[in-house]
Amino acid sequence: MYKTVNKQNGFTLPEVLVASALLVLAIVPILKVLAQINMNTVVVERKTKSLSLAKMKVNQLHAKSIKNFNDDFSETNLVLDNSYLCNISNQFVNSNLKAVSVSVGMDRNGSGTLEGGEIEITLQTQLARR
Repeated sequence: MYKTVNKQNGFTLPEVLVASALLVLAIVPILKVLAQINMNTVVVERKTKSLSLAKMKVNQLHAKSIKNFNDDFSETNLVLDNSYLCNISNQFVNSNLKAVSVSVGMDRNGSGTLEGGEIEITLQTQLARR
C-alpha cells in the first residue's frame, strides 16, 4: 500500500537549452552596445587629447609671434606627445596679420606622417603684429 512518488528535482535538458538560448539572445545585443561604447570612448579620448595639444601649440605660437612675427611658423609632422603629430601652416593676411592653422592627430599607422584621415582636430587663429 505504499505509493511511490517519483519526484524530480532540477530542470530537463530542453528547459536548460531554451533558457540558455534566451540568455544568449539577451546578452549578445548588450555586448555589442558595450563594445560600441568602448570604441566611442577611445575616439573621444583621442579627440580630447588632440584638442589639448592643439591649444597648447596655438598658445606657443601666440607667444612666439610677439618677438618673431615675421618668422615662418610652418611645420609638418612635428611630434607633440608620443604618437601625436602636428602640422602647422601660416600665411600673411597683410603686413600686420598672419593666419595660422594647427592640425593635430594620432599617427595610427605609424608612418611618422600626419595624413588626412588621422587628423583629429584643426584650430585656426590669427596673429597680429604687436
